[in-house]
Amino acid sequence: MRRRLTIIGIILAVIGLGFVAGGGYTYMQIQDGYDSLQSFSEAQNVTLSYNDDGQLVDRGETEGAQAILTLLEDDWQYPVNQSDLDPNNPLVNTATEYMYQMATIVHHTIDGTVEVTLDEAVEYNGETFEAGTYDVEVDGRYWTDFDRMHPLEGQARAAAWSGTVHGLVGELGVGTVTHSTLQMGLGLSVLLAGLGFTFMLLGGGLAFAARGKDGKTEVKVPDTVPQELVDEHTSAITA
Repeated sequence: MRRRLTIIGIILAVIGLGFVAGGGYTYMQIQDGYDSLQSFSEAQNVTLSYNDDGQLVDRGETEGAQAILTLLEDDWQYPVNQSDLDPNNPLVNTATEYMYQMATIVHHTIDGTVEVTLDEAVEYNGETFEAGTYDVEVDGRYWTDFDRMHPLEGQARAAAWSGTVHGLVGELGVGTVTHSTLQMGLGLSVLLAGLGFTFMLLGGGLAFAARGKDGKTEVKVPDTVPQELVDEHTSAITA
């Protein structure tokens, strides 16, 4: 029995060692991913703005930054990690910073005004729009909120939600997902390592316990019991 327990303990320890090795390999791959993302962020050199008090500002105003955070937290329901918004490290290289930068672009897009010019009068749904230049408020509307057939809204949509805006939002979204995935991978590597150490500890403890000496207890056997039967029973217990 002790030999079997020892073998099981060794097997558990080996399995644990495999988990630890897997966790270590995962951790190294995750670090390579962080290094790549950091290099990408440094190449772009996009930074957030803070005032002398370490507060986020947008175009020099804290109110603007708060409006962006409100859009991010309330409208988009994004869980902002305040520790990522570090005035000592303004480089956009974390999920929260990527999302904040995305919200900045969207905020200024949906809160802006675009200029639309009609070369000739256009009638739409019984209303005539004379030739001339119009200032069209985006008024919080996203791409799908515009009537693309409308002579003013159709042009305003393309002007407000330009290819540049869509491209920047998409690129920032990739950065957010990449950083979030790396964080999940880091958690997985820690989980694998912890599980491995648990198996190693359990296996080592089992093997150690199996090698311990059993205490001997003398049992008085009646003279009427054959000695051969006593020896067979004793061997089965100590095997």
